[in-house]
Amino acid sequence: MKKNINLRSITAQAIEQVVEQGQSLSNVLPPLQQKVPDKDKTLLQELCFGVLRTLPQLEWLAGQLMSRPLTGKQRSLHYLIMVGFYQLIYTRIPPHAALAETVEGAVALKKMPFKGLVNGVLRNFQRRQDELLSLAAHNDCRWLFPGWLLARVQKAYPQQWQSIIEASNQRPPMWLRVNRQHGSRDEWLKRLQAQGAQGHTHPRYPDAVRLETPLPVHALPGFEQGDVTVQDASAQGCMVYLEPQNGEAILDLCAAPGGKTTHILEAAPQASVLAVDKDPQRLKRVYENLTRLRMEAEIKAGDGRFPETWCGDRLFDRILLDAPCSATGVIRRHPDIKWLRRDSDIAELAQLQQEILDAIWPRLKPGGTLVYATCSVLPQENCEQIAGFLKRHADAKLVQTGTPERPGIQILPSAQEGDGFFYAKLIKG
Repeated sequence: MKKNINLRSITAQAIEQVVEQGQSLSNVLPPLQQKVPDKDKTLLQELCFGVLRTLPQLEWLAGQLMSRPLTGKQRSLHYLIMVGFYQLIYTRIPPHAALAETVEGAVALKKMPFKGLVNGVLRNFQRRQDELLSLAAHNDCRWLFPGWLLARVQKAYPQQWQSIIEASNQRPPMWLRVNRQHGSRDEWLKRLQAQGAQGHTHPRYPDAVRLETPLPVHALPGFEQGDVTVQDASAQGCMVYLEPQNGEAILDLCAAPGGKTTHILEAAPQASVLAVDKDPQRLKRVYENLTRLRMEAEIKAGDGRFPETWCGDRLFDRILLDAPCSATGVIRRHPDIKWLRRDSDIAELAQLQQEILDAIWPRLKPGGTLVYATCSVLPQENCEQIAGFLKRHADAKLVQTGTPERPGIQILPSAQEGDGFFYAKLIKG
């Protein structure tokens, strides 16, 4: 039995590890969830995601209520106060309970002398909440984005930036992919409705279903049997352009966690698929996904810039390159991206993408198809990347996805649609 666990202090530690130490929430959260009772795991996740989603507003509020920031060894208390603000503004937790538990968090963090400070700041916020939130609504903190990224989105999308930012700050819809080898999407929808849940189809992606209300995976009809997989609609769009066929040799590069690998095999179960990723730890997820769906693929750890080290002189009929990117299109699913990325990362990522593209192109058979995809909304990683590639490679022809002047198809995040995503389909002449 887990006793005397203060959830607010654990949340503050998680936020500190992300913002101050640059660790991803997907790495930080699971071990912390093991420390709390099962009934509290969902709340811990809600508080971590929520604080990271709204951090600029919470930081601004702290600046209004404190004469100087908490730094150094007291930094965890700063994030504890953020957790307190978030509860008071965004949750239905009774204010007295939120206050009491957050103040006790100072004790759990072994900062007993600061209990009074935490209590004072949060009570002062309670008294001035309406006034301060009204002021915050007219400050740049209302966009809940770091300044550098806000500026990039505004420059790239002068007409649409506001809707992109707002969609990125919402809770994401839950999209599923129905396994076409196990039955039709419409048949699966009937099974879902028989359980009292509702789903919506996608006009462009034939396997996609959006749940009206998110469900745990064990509640999805046939999940354990491989009838359905959790995957965002935009990620499913890759298959519309890749068009895998039985009997072909297909490379899924940067494949982890394996959602697209298994989608290829659902579309073409007799294809010979090689899934490659640089991170051996993340490849474990590819194995898990293949096992659940009872599928087989060759899996290798390897760097996309050096294909000779993992595929020798093999050539492929089709290549899916889900390139390393800023992930700025999936912020609503991973709000920590806003605090893990730096402005300087974008040029470095674009250079890496270029090196992988140039290295892998010779591995595509003449007449073969390469689909370049990212979950980014930034032109430098997307249309500008492909425009440069087309200039360097006279044997590359862009098809179905834009024009040579404005190559690719850019999907922007929206409430009823998929995440931000980019595709470019190239045929080798």
